[in-house]
Amino acid sequence: MEILTGKQTRARRILLYGPHKIGKSTWASKAPNAIFADVEDGLNDLDVAKTKHLKSYADVVSCVSWLVNNSHPYQTFIIDTVDWLEQLIFQQVARDANLANIADIKWGKGYGAARAKWEFLIGGLNALRAKNITIILLGHATVQRFDNPETDAYDRYDLDLHKSSCGMVEEWCDEILFASRRVFVITQDLGFQKERKIAVGDGER
Repeated sequence: MEILTGKQTRARRILLYGPHKIGKSTWASKAPNAIFADVEDGLNDLDVAKTKHLKSYADVVSCVSWLVNNSHPYQTFIIDTVDWLEQLIFQQVARDANLANIADIKWGKGYGAARAKWEFLIGGLNALRAKNITIILLGHATVQRFDNPETDAYDRYDLDLHKSSCGMVEEWCDEILFASRRVFVITQDLGFQKERKIAVGDGER
Protein backbone atom coordinates (compact mmCIF):
# COMPACT_ATOMS: atom_id res chain seq x y z
CA MET A 1 0.00 0.00 0.00
CA GLU A 2 1.31 3.44 -0.99
CA ILE A 3 1.19 6.06 1.77
CA LEU A 4 1.07 9.74 0.80
CA THR A 5 1.99 12.59 3.12
CA GLY A 6 1.84 16.36 2.79
CA LYS A 7 -0.40 18.43 0.54
CA GLN A 8 -1.24 17.02 -2.90
CA THR A 9 -1.49 19.77 -5.50
CA ARG A 10 -4.30 19.15 -7.97
CA ALA A 11 -6.58 21.21 -10.16
CA ARG A 12 -9.47 22.65 -8.15
CA ARG A 13 -13.17 21.87 -8.41
CA ILE A 14 -15.09 25.06 -7.68
CA LEU A 15 -18.81 25.80 -7.40
CA LEU A 16 -20.01 29.40 -7.44
CA TYR A 17 -23.72 30.08 -7.12
CA GLY A 18 -25.84 33.15 -6.47
CA PRO A 19 -28.81 35.22 -7.65
CA HIS A 20 -29.40 36.13 -11.27
CA LYS A 21 -27.09 38.75 -12.81
CA ILE A 22 -24.74 38.90 -9.83
CA GLY A 23 -21.65 38.53 -12.04
CA LYS A 24 -20.89 34.79 -11.82
CA SER A 25 -19.82 34.45 -15.45
CA THR A 26 -17.74 37.62 -15.33
CA TRP A 27 -15.95 36.35 -12.22
CA ALA A 28 -15.25 32.95 -13.80
CA SER A 29 -13.99 34.56 -17.01
CA LYS A 30 -10.93 35.83 -15.10
CA ALA A 31 -9.67 32.27 -14.60
CA PRO A 32 -6.52 31.29 -16.54
CA ASN A 33 -7.10 30.25 -20.18
CA ALA A 34 -10.79 29.62 -19.58
CA ILE A 35 -13.33 28.06 -21.90
CA PHE A 36 -17.07 28.09 -21.18
CA ALA A 37 -19.58 25.35 -21.88
CA ASP A 38 -22.41 27.68 -22.90
CA VAL A 39 -25.46 25.86 -21.60
CA GLU A 40 -27.51 28.90 -20.62
CA ASP A 41 -26.89 30.92 -23.80
CA GLY A 42 -26.00 34.03 -21.80
CA LEU A 43 -22.40 34.77 -22.77
CA ASN A 44 -22.84 37.02 -25.78
CA ASP A 45 -21.63 40.12 -23.93
CA LEU A 46 -18.43 38.47 -22.64
CA ASP A 47 -15.26 38.32 -24.73
CA VAL A 48 -14.38 34.75 -23.75
CA ALA A 49 -13.66 31.39 -25.37
CA LYS A 50 -16.93 29.47 -25.39
CA THR A 51 -18.71 26.66 -27.12
CA LYS A 52 -21.76 27.18 -29.26
CA HIS A 53 -25.01 27.07 -27.32
CA LEU A 54 -25.23 23.49 -26.00
CA LYS A 55 -28.85 22.43 -26.37
CA SER A 56 -28.74 18.82 -25.20
CA TYR A 57 -27.07 16.54 -22.68
CA ALA A 58 -25.29 14.84 -25.59
CA ASP A 59 -23.86 18.24 -26.62
CA VAL A 60 -22.36 18.71 -23.16
CA VAL A 61 -20.92 15.18 -23.04
CA SER A 62 -19.40 15.71 -26.50
CA CYS A 63 -17.84 18.99 -25.37
CA VAL A 64 -16.21 17.38 -22.32
CA SER A 65 -15.05 14.41 -24.39
CA TRP A 66 -13.38 16.70 -26.93
CA LEU A 67 -11.49 18.55 -24.23
CA VAL A 68 -10.36 15.27 -22.67
CA ASN A 69 -9.18 13.69 -25.92
CA ASN A 70 -7.61 16.60 -27.78
CA SER A 71 -4.69 18.97 -27.28
CA HIS A 72 -5.71 22.55 -26.51
CA PRO A 73 -4.48 25.58 -24.54
CA TYR A 74 -7.33 25.70 -22.00
CA GLN A 75 -6.55 25.48 -18.30
CA THR A 76 -10.04 26.14 -16.90
CA PHE A 77 -13.36 24.59 -17.92
CA ILE A 78 -16.55 26.40 -16.86
CA ILE A 79 -20.10 25.06 -17.02
CA ASP A 80 -22.56 27.95 -17.21
CA THR A 81 -24.86 26.90 -15.55
CA VAL A 82 -25.39 23.57 -13.76
CA ASP A 83 -29.11 24.17 -13.17
CA TRP A 84 -29.66 24.68 -16.90
CA LEU A 85 -27.56 21.56 -17.48
CA GLU A 86 -29.84 19.67 -15.12
CA GLN A 87 -32.82 20.60 -17.29
CA LEU A 88 -31.03 19.07 -20.29
CA ILE A 89 -30.41 15.93 -18.23
CA PHE A 90 -34.10 15.77 -17.27
CA GLN A 91 -35.10 16.18 -20.92
CA GLN A 92 -32.79 13.33 -21.95
CA VAL A 93 -34.10 11.02 -19.23
CA ALA A 94 -37.69 11.74 -20.34
CA ARG A 95 -36.80 11.04 -23.99
CA ASP A 96 -35.12 7.77 -23.00
CA ALA A 97 -38.38 6.74 -21.35
CA ASN A 98 -40.50 7.96 -24.29
CA LEU A 99 -42.27 10.41 -22.01
CA ALA A 100 -42.76 14.16 -22.13
CA ASN A 101 -41.49 14.94 -18.64
CA ILE A 102 -39.22 13.31 -16.08
CA ALA A 103 -41.98 13.67 -13.48
CA ASP A 104 -44.10 11.27 -15.56
CA ILE A 105 -41.70 8.40 -14.80
CA LYS A 106 -43.29 6.33 -12.04
CA TRP A 107 -42.02 6.04 -8.48
CA GLY A 108 -39.47 8.81 -8.95
CA LYS A 109 -37.18 6.53 -10.93
CA GLY A 110 -36.50 9.31 -13.40
CA TYR A 111 -34.45 11.21 -10.85
CA GLY A 112 -32.34 8.13 -10.20
CA ALA A 113 -31.67 7.93 -13.94
CA ALA A 114 -30.76 11.63 -13.90
CA ARG A 115 -28.29 11.02 -11.09
CA ALA A 116 -26.63 8.31 -13.21
CA LYS A 117 -26.16 10.81 -16.02
CA TRP A 118 -24.66 13.29 -13.56
CA GLU A 119 -22.25 10.59 -12.41
CA PHE A 120 -21.23 9.84 -15.99
CA LEU A 121 -20.59 13.51 -16.69
CA ILE A 122 -18.63 13.93 -13.45
CA GLY A 123 -16.46 11.05 -14.63
CA GLY A 124 -15.60 13.14 -17.67
CA LEU A 125 -14.86 16.16 -15.49
CA ASN A 126 -12.54 13.99 -13.39
CA ALA A 127 -10.70 13.05 -16.58
CA LEU A 128 -10.31 16.75 -17.36
CA ARG A 129 -9.02 17.38 -13.86
CA ALA A 130 -6.46 14.61 -14.37
CA LYS A 131 -5.11 16.78 -17.18
CA ASN A 132 -4.64 19.57 -14.59
CA ILE A 133 -7.65 21.54 -15.82
CA THR A 134 -9.55 23.49 -13.16
CA ILE A 135 -13.34 22.96 -13.18
CA ILE A 136 -15.70 25.81 -12.31
CA LEU A 137 -19.42 25.13 -12.01
CA LEU A 138 -21.74 28.14 -12.02
CA GLY A 139 -25.27 27.96 -10.71
CA HIS A 140 -28.28 29.95 -9.58
CA ALA A 141 -29.49 30.20 -6.01
CA THR A 142 -32.92 29.39 -4.69
CA VAL A 143 -34.43 29.98 -1.25
CA GLN A 144 -35.23 26.78 0.64
CA ARG A 145 -36.72 26.12 4.06
CA PHE A 146 -34.16 24.42 6.30
CA ASP A 147 -35.44 22.36 9.23
CA ASN A 148 -32.42 22.59 11.50
CA PRO A 149 -32.66 19.94 14.25
CA GLU A 150 -30.70 22.23 16.62
CA THR A 151 -32.68 25.46 16.13
CA ASP A 152 -35.98 26.76 14.76
CA ALA A 153 -36.51 26.28 11.03
CA TYR A 154 -35.37 29.10 8.75
CA ASP A 155 -34.97 29.98 5.08
CA ARG A 156 -31.56 29.81 3.45
CA TYR A 157 -30.01 30.05 0.01
CA ASP A 158 -29.23 26.78 -1.72
CA LEU A 159 -28.06 25.64 -5.14
CA ASP A 160 -31.02 25.39 -7.50
CA LEU A 161 -30.75 21.67 -8.26
CA HIS A 162 -33.03 18.75 -7.49
CA LYS A 163 -32.25 17.28 -4.08
CA SER A 164 -31.29 13.94 -5.63
CA SER A 165 -28.28 15.49 -7.37
CA CYS A 166 -27.55 18.68 -5.41
CA GLY A 167 -25.69 16.92 -2.62
CA MET A 168 -23.62 14.87 -5.07
CA VAL A 169 -22.52 17.94 -7.03
CA GLU A 170 -21.68 19.89 -3.86
CA GLU A 171 -19.74 17.01 -2.33
CA TRP A 172 -17.67 16.64 -5.50
CA CYS A 173 -16.42 20.23 -5.31
CA ASP A 174 -13.42 21.42 -3.30
CA GLU A 175 -14.84 24.92 -2.73
CA ILE A 176 -18.43 26.14 -2.63
CA LEU A 177 -18.71 29.91 -3.04
CA PHE A 178 -21.79 32.11 -2.77
CA ALA A 179 -22.13 35.51 -4.48
CA SER A 180 -24.53 38.14 -3.21
CA ARG A 181 -24.96 41.89 -2.83
CA ARG A 182 -24.24 43.44 0.54
CA VAL A 183 -27.53 44.54 2.09
CA PHE A 184 -28.24 46.26 5.40
CA VAL A 185 -31.60 46.43 7.13
CA ILE A 186 -32.59 49.70 8.80
CA THR A 187 -35.64 50.41 10.91
CA GLN A 188 -37.78 53.43 10.08
CA ASP A 189 -39.98 54.92 12.80
CA LEU A 190 -43.49 55.57 11.43
CA GLY A 191 -44.84 57.03 14.66
CA PHE A 192 -47.64 55.76 16.88
CA GLN A 193 -45.38 52.88 17.94
CA LYS A 194 -45.18 51.58 14.41
CA GLU A 195 -42.06 50.91 12.42
CA ARG A 196 -40.97 49.23 9.22
CA LYS A 197 -37.74 47.61 8.12
CA ILE A 198 -36.08 48.69 4.87
CA ALA A 199 -33.31 46.89 2.99
CA VAL A 200 -30.64 49.24 1.64
CA GLY A 201 -27.39 48.67 -0.20
CA ASP A 202 -24.93 50.25 -2.59
CA GLY A 203 -24.67 47.30 -5.00
CA GLU A 204 -21.40 46.03 -3.52
CA ARG A 205 -20.88 42.34 -4.20
